[in-house]
Amino acid sequence: MKVADLITWFEAWANPSWQESWDNCGWQVEPGVLDQPAYVLVCLTATLSVMHEAIALQHAGIPVSLIFAHHPLIFGPLQSLKKGDPIGDMARLAFTHQIGIYTAHTNFDQVNHGTADVLAEVLDLAQVAPIVPTQNGFGYGRVGLLEPALSLQNLLARIQTQLAPPELIFSPTADLHQSIQKVAVLGGSGASYISAVVKTGAQAYLTSDCKFHQFQESRDRGLILIDAGHYATERPACARLVEKLRVLGLEWVQLSSEDEDFRQFYHH
Repeated sequence: MKVADLITWFEAWANPSWQESWDNCGWQVEPGVLDQPAYVLVCLTATLSVMHEAIALQHAGIPVSLIFAHHPLIFGPLQSLKKGDPIGDMARLAFTHQIGIYTAHTNFDQVNHGTADVLAEVLDLAQVAPIVPTQNGFGYGRVGLLEPALSLQNLLARIQTQLAPPELIFSPTADLHQSIQKVAVLGGSGASYISAVVKTGAQAYLTSDCKFHQFQESRDRGLILIDAGHYATERPACARLVEKLRVLGLEWVQLSSEDEDFRQFYHH
């Protein structure tokens, strides 16, 4: 399968036109690889570490032609491209080594089997529906039922086991043994959806990048807010995309081993 055919297939599933106005989905750098066989390195964030991984794979005889990322490489209008600047260096290396960079962000968040659905599947949620519907049954986040219900303690243990976040933060609560059945999830930064989650009747909400007073707001509104970190809540969707591309019949596709969390936690 050629790169162009892969992108055509993907965009029929998760159309870039569905992205938010502030987003930048689709081609970030296309150095002339559309007719190349699709050898794909999938990652959460396209960084220089991932680019060097792709180049090393080329040197090892695997002709990587595409880095497929969730987070856009380019968000705002570029003023310049310079050597030593991460985006400038990514563009230079992309053209030098003929490695395209393509991203699917808020379009991939909404679709069936995208970031939200994968997170719901990881927690074994049933009767799942979007937190905020957008179109055709798609939408942001998912809310569903634990069958059977779990104690909060066991729900937190399941999240820790399945996502392995370096740190798991949750709202102050009096009772870790309370029964939790209705759970909402949204991979990545989801605190802006707290009001929408409250309206669904969910008892707990798994997301990331939550601020101090957002934990206060959630507690005051009777919602248990659980922050497992941006990386841990979105990386599973990247792994699932690799599986999907393998079924599609790509000659070679692999999950990056150089994806970065960008946060370290000090444990003494």
